[in-house]
Amino acid sequence: MRLYRENLPGPVVLRAEGPLVPPPLRMEMTDGRRMLLRQGDRPVLLARADEDRGGIRVHRRAGYRSPLPPIRADDARRGPDWSQRYAGWLEAAEAGPLHAGRWVLGRREVFPPYVWGDDFLTTWPGGHLDGNDGWNGVVPLRRLSAPDAPRVTAYRKQARDGSLAPVLLWWVTAFDGWLLLDGHDRAVAALAEGRTPRTVVLHRAEDEDRVTELCGSVSETYERLLVRDVAGPDPERRRAASVRGLSDVAAGVPYDEARTRAWPIPGGAAEWDAWMLEFRHEHDRDE
Repeated sequence: MRLYRENLPGPVVLRAEGPLVPPPLRMEMTDGRRMLLRQGDRPVLLARADEDRGGIRVHRRAGYRSPLPPIRADDARRGPDWSQRYAGWLEAAEAGPLHAGRWVLGRREVFPPYVWGDDFLTTWPGGHLDGNDGWNGVVPLRRLSAPDAPRVTAYRKQARDGSLAPVLLWWVTAFDGWLLLDGHDRAVAALAEGRTPRTVVLHRAEDEDRVTELCGSVSETYERLLVRDVAGPDPERRRAASVRGLSDVAAGVPYDEARTRAWPIPGGAAEWDAWMLEFRHEHDRDE
């Protein structure tokens, strides 16, 4: 697989060319609303949607590995372009989620308060994403450290002086939320200091053919707008406002979120059930 960076303003856009094969870190699905996140040969997260599809029950296990290398404090203080830096690391990652297609990495500083509040899944190893209440939050992939743990304490100082590196989130459509790929202790530190974690978000973007199709639709709408009559007072001002709106839509098309791709679970429901039994046995031993 070859990776290229598209020359577009704003977020980093990666284009991965090659056969569409499962990446090392990938979502898989099978019958009965069963899902899992696999890294390498073994799942690190199992999930199953409720029968009424009102929520999702998730179970995680130890062993998840971040696709990013450790970030040193002196690197964080220099404040690099984190989207570019994370893109480079993901390009070289041996345990990351990139597969053939287009990907977007961009900074995000503002979230609704519930994303890092009630919808931040702090329980371990299980948890429930309650869609009946409109869950739209963050799922950590390892057990969270305590706010007074030594490593978190060091990060809290960085949060206070503004040098704390951002966490990396991956948007997963099936969850209507994000998986926390890197920065678990940094997230805990920022929240302990009353701050929203600085964030770089990764999502799959629409393929080039789809982008061309969407831009063509916007262009056709623009052409029709130029020749049709606009009702109401001050029609030219209303027409200009509509044109600006179309321009904003067109500018965002290359970065639009596409659905997260999932592969079939090789052994189907029977494999998922066997993994779930093993997860439960591991949890009982830990208890």
